[in-house]
Amino acid sequence: MQDKLIHALMRDGKKTQAEKIVSGVLRELKRRTSRDPILIFTKALENIKPLTEVRSVRIAGNVYLVPVTLGRARQEALAIRWLVQAARGRKRERTMVQRLCNELLDGAYGRGQCVRKRDEAHRMAEANQAYIHFRW
Repeated sequence: MQDKLIHALMRDGKKTQAEKIVSGVLRELKRRTSRDPILIFTKALENIKPLTEVRSVRIAGNVYLVPVTLGRARQEALAIRWLVQAARGRKRERTMVQRLCNELLDGAYGRGQCVRKRDEAHRMAEANQAYIHFRW
């Protein structure tokens, strides 16, 4: 799972820099919480993972948003992508280590931008339950 985070963080092929960020985040989580940082990381991902999403389907010239249940790999991919996007969007903290650490802590406690994004995806899927019969 950490490898996926490293690859999502990586820009312009700078893998070493992304690895330093992730190891710094794990160290910072350990220092702040005095608990296992991997457990905090997995707890945050569990809270961020979406169960459903909407996909657009074109039927007879009309486009419908159809709710679809997600597989585990897609859930993890979305969660990690949202986590990195939210961390990059935080402008209060100075370094990426601090940004990602705070976003992981927010995710672990069920708050933050990532959890809001997951809730929004679930709301969209629930609002479009009428079109579930268009699922392929």
